[in-house]
Amino acid sequence: MIETPHARRGMVTSPHHLASQAGLQILKDGGTAVEAAIAVAAALAVVYPHMTGIGGDGFWLIAEPGKPPVSIDACGRSGAAVDLAYYAKHGCTVIPNRGPLAANTVAGTVSGWQKSLDATRHWQAPLTREQPLETAIAYAEDGIVVTRSQAELTAAKAPELAGQPNFAATFMPGGQAPKEGDLLRLPALAQTLKRLAADGFDTFYKGKLADDIAADLAATGAPITAADLQRHSASERPPLSTRLHHACLYNMAPPTQGLSSLMILALFDRLGVTAGEGFDHIHGLVEATKQAFIVRDEHVGDPDHMTADPASFLDSALLDRLAARIDRNHALPWPHVAKPGDTIWLGVIDGQGRSVSFIQSVYFEFGSGVVLPQTGICWQNRGSSFRLAEGGWNALKPNRKPFHTLNPAMAIFDDGRRMVYGTMGGEGQPQTQSAVFSRYGLFGMPLQQAVSAPRWLLGKTWGDASVTLKLEDRFAPELVAQLKAAGHEVEVLEGYSSTMGHAGAIVLHPNGVLDGATDPRSDGAVAAW
Repeated sequence: MIETPHARRGMVTSPHHLASQAGLQILKDGGTAVEAAIAVAAALAVVYPHMTGIGGDGFWLIAEPGKPPVSIDACGRSGAAVDLAYYAKHGCTVIPNRGPLAANTVAGTVSGWQKSLDATRHWQAPLTREQPLETAIAYAEDGIVVTRSQAELTAAKAPELAGQPNFAATFMPGGQAPKEGDLLRLPALAQTLKRLAADGFDTFYKGKLADDIAADLAATGAPITAADLQRHSASERPPLSTRLHHACLYNMAPPTQGLSSLMILALFDRLGVTAGEGFDHIHGLVEATKQAFIVRDEHVGDPDHMTADPASFLDSALLDRLAARIDRNHALPWPHVAKPGDTIWLGVIDGQGRSVSFIQSVYFEFGSGVVLPQTGICWQNRGSSFRLAEGGWNALKPNRKPFHTLNPAMAIFDDGRRMVYGTMGGEGQPQTQSAVFSRYGLFGMPLQQAVSAPRWLLGKTWGDASVTLKLEDRFAPELVAQLKAAGHEVEVLEGYSSTMGHAGAIVLHPNGVLDGATDPRSDGAVAAW
């Protein structure tokens, strides 16, 4: 069993060990948790390119001691010319998942880097802009060592990615998917990171770099224009929150599914389950998930176009009524429309107790598959989730934010502990958050064990077709039998399956001690000092 690591001066966790070390170096250099998070995010864009990149979106929760967190929404909108007529002209009845027509929203994550720095400028004198990007630049120039997950996913997705603009030239040297342990250089991306360091993060949207990005997008046939880039900005706003009996939980507001993550744990808390890992625990969380997803699928989307206040679904009386709908012994018939995605989550707490929960994504693995030749940026396909419909949930309109599975989480306990936690995994993100938090926060499981323990997934992710209740095979056979008997359509997967996401967490205790956890399903590590 992996023990929970402890430290005092600062801690980073992410799904790649080199990226965690990049963040730790920033903390050692005197940087803040935000500056360290940018270093981790930039490094992950290089060493974990199948999962994330600067061509995607990002969401932040940031907190300092004694204050509630603030959130940064760095989600890009669809282009001004991206409408139903645009796709009709291209003969599309649905938005493609890959290719230039899938690259239909602005990539917002770099704007979030700047916005997070602006929001925390009062903390202390900042490092130079170059420092958080140095490690990422070095890896892009010198070459990354391809991980098993990158090798396997590149090979598996090659039929749909190899023909996309500049993809094979960037990620499949010689026309073949790289093997685990191969060296892969990303020189164009290195130059882009250097330009961001020299000219500022805003140049991604307004400046010579933005001009090159827009020219490349146009050359590939993608609909995002220079004007769309110039129009974009990240925003700071209050997060959503809900109260459990011993802690306050925080998460992102729409267009993310953060509401679902909060609702699941708030509903489960009302069930009064007193012990973890048994039927009441797993069944209760799965049934709470169903109630939360029913609300999510009907209401959550671009906040500018929602008909209901998302905070209203966290009203105590409404949560009481929804919890009362949960049958403690039988499964609610399912399925529902699932929402896939590939992502990274990272967490940082610095030596002054300032904390970051951050998530960054290009949606599917390698996003749209479109790699911009001048800049090496792999553009997201988040806008492929839009529905080609006149109205209703997540309907495509110009200048609209798409629904996001991304949702970084944070908790402040009544006893003074502060926790950042999260995961990648699309549809599974709220479910994995509920597993990790309930195990640690409700039932006292050690933090690393709470992340490593067997997990479940209701629905699908990572391109799976089934909408079953998936369980890792490390659950006790008698528990699996109980869940089947209760009416759950159970599918058993191998242990430590990547289908269950790549989670992590850091807890700051009142005495200053930090606990960290990383997911054995990933290539990650906790880095601390």
